[in-house]
Amino acid sequence: MKLFEVANQYCKKATWKTLFLIKMCLFSIGIIVGLLLPDRFRMLFLVIFGILFLLTYIPLMIRFYKIWKNN
Repeated sequence: MKLFEVANQYCKKATWKTLFLIKMCLFSIGIIVGLLLPDRFRMLFLVIFGILFLLTYIPLMIRFYKIWKNN
């Protein structure tokens, strides 16, 4: 799919600063959406996305550590 090819090229040319800006943008929209959630859904979303965070963060940090260790 063309979109994914362009996204791959974009990431290959990006620096850590660009990726940081993307992360901050996504983080900000996540905070905005979270603030707009009704109170009855906040705990549910906190649990779901807390688990999702751990399931994605741990493999990313393992990969980062392996790269760091090899340099």
